[in-house]
Amino acid sequence: QVQLVESGGGLVQAGGSLRLSCTASGTILSFGAMGWYRQAPGKQRELVSSITGDGRTNYADSVKGRFTISRDNPKSTVYLQMNSLRPEDTAVYYCNGRVNLRDRWGQGTQVTVSS
Repeated sequence: QVQLVESGGGLVQAGGSLRLSCTASGTILSFGAMGWYRQAPGKQRELVSSITGDGRTNYADSVKGRFTISRDNPKSTVYLQMNSLRPEDTAVYYCNGRVNLRDRWGQGTQVTVSS
């Protein structure tokens, strides 16, 4: 059973940093394009950042210059380094991606930024 398992969320003060990780577990035959989404209370889920299999990246305007997405293909892992965090970054962050030719979601990890 293939799963996406996120870690690294938590509580941080404004201006601080966190690094989220998302690892695909199980028998991994293909690890394709991946992305991080977030959903704040009362808001729709939004794309934060994405990365293709060959490393091309994309960012939401709200996080450009502060967040960095990266991947380690041998480890089937994607990361989101979040710097200069703001209270408005508070949300549940979800990993999403194409693993073994199927679109998959992680369970989410809470990020809370206090002012």
